[in-house]
Amino acid sequence: MIDMIISILLGSLTAMVPIVLTSTGAVVSERAGVVNIGYEGILLMSALFGAMFAEMSGSPWIGLLGGAFVGMLLGMLHGAITVYMKGDHIIPGIGINILALGVVAFGITAIWGTAGQHQVPSNIRIQPIINTPYGGLSPMVLITFVIVFLTHWVLFRTPLGLRIRAVGENPEAADALGVNVERYRFLATVYGATLAGLGGAYLSVDWLGVVTKEISSGRGFIALANMVFSGWNPIRALIGGFIFGFFDNLSVWVRTNPAISQVVPWQFVATLPYIVTIIIVAGIIGKVRPPKWDGRPYKRE
Repeated sequence: MIDMIISILLGSLTAMVPIVLTSTGAVVSERAGVVNIGYEGILLMSALFGAMFAEMSGSPWIGLLGGAFVGMLLGMLHGAITVYMKGDHIIPGIGINILALGVVAFGITAIWGTAGQHQVPSNIRIQPIINTPYGGLSPMVLITFVIVFLTHWVLFRTPLGLRIRAVGENPEAADALGVNVERYRFLATVYGATLAGLGGAYLSVDWLGVVTKEISSGRGFIALANMVFSGWNPIRALIGGFIFGFFDNLSVWVRTNPAISQVVPWQFVATLPYIVTIIIVAGIIGKVRPPKWDGRPYKRE
């Protein structure tokens, strides 16, 4: 029994990484007033290019950086449209998601000559920093904890974080005090997309070791739900991400244990992360308040 619990907990820590990274990035972006629903597409494209960069360089760490770079570029695109061009915040995100579906489907065939799926060689995947009889623990889990706590500290304990929150709550007052609203909004958007890009590359060069057209499996949208669940707080997003990761990993554990899967179909368990998402979002609607200027373009008078 103890072995089972430890195995599930280790798997949950592994599964939470892309959700927590994306949620943390989304928290910063929306604290600055910029909504980005394109994280699903960012995860997809970063998984593709992360694997490509890893194989070209022979280093999974280059792959992670490459995925983060792709996320950064997509964040810059979204930020340019929403912050500087004063465009709608939802449409660019939808565009990124649709673009990713085509780019990944075409890219797998164009880069590796296979249709629908590419297996990343095991020698260029990130190796566990801790090995146990119950499974390994990726260094990305520890890096995720560092990113979350550092982001929380900057957001709520530093003048930089105060400015980020100010441009999302009351950009007019921030502007009157000399804060460059557009710059902080743009950089917060890029930061959020970069973390999502890191999470996408993690999917292909670390956790799953494969590139498919469905590799993100809705995790970008789950991350947005987790952001709302957290009340736009990185540490709470870490807790929520672990909960979602737990249910995500539980389906894998059930699938690999025939005695359990004969009683409880793993397909049903696999739906639990999405069911939990719906229940949590339905339960907190109206109970949490987003930043006042979240999703509203700021035009200086």
